[in-house]
Amino acid sequence: DDCLYFDGWNVADKLTAKIEDWCTTKKMLPKGEAYELYKKHGTALRGLLAEGWLAKSDEAIDGYLKEVHDLPIVSEQLLKKDEALREMLLKIDPSIPKYVFTASVKDHAQRCLEALGIDDLFEGIIDVKSCNFATKHSGEAFEAAMRIAGVGNDPESCIFLDDSVKNIAAARDVGWRSILVGCVGRDCGKTISSEHAEHEINRIHQMPLVLPEFFSGRHLPCN
Repeated sequence: DDCLYFDGWNVADKLTAKIEDWCTTKKMLPKGEAYELYKKHGTALRGLLAEGWLAKSDEAIDGYLKEVHDLPIVSEQLLKKDEALREMLLKIDPSIPKYVFTASVKDHAQRCLEALGIDDLFEGIIDVKSCNFATKHSGEAFEAAMRIAGVGNDPESCIFLDDSVKNIAAARDVGWRSILVGCVGRDCGKTISSEHAEHEINRIHQMPLVLPEFFSGRHLPCN
């Protein structure tokens, strides 16, 4: 969210609202407590688990994640096909595997990819469950992503594009090359920058400008 596409944080705001609604209606938490849990623990989910508001069972966790990520991305066209994005991704050297690395769940990411018209262009989706609910603020999530992608002990072979300066810093700490996507922070509404980013671009469509060596011009989608 907010990296492969940018919609003025519309989808992100809807997800935040669903998390807030779940916390206030299901657990009767005070308004704004979901955001406090997020700030304290990295995600509202980790906060709910740590502070005993959510049972540490697959059933409870899966139920929460399904409910708060249940947005009509495709049916209500919250996102639309992006032909320019598709063309750009198709021009990346096909020998380079591409993964979606998300703090949300696989089903939500898949809906977004389908809406954008790029769901056939990635090797896989590495979601929050794949990383044992670690946040992208910590090295644990990046280590898990490397294991899933079969990278081995070569973090410099990973290129990470993200809109969060905290995530960019964590990726660089692990040894990943990092590119900041987006010049304005969602939470602060101000210009953002990162000393840990190799490059900074306004939209992901500008990736060829900073990594021209990755683009072959061939149009071969992933199988």
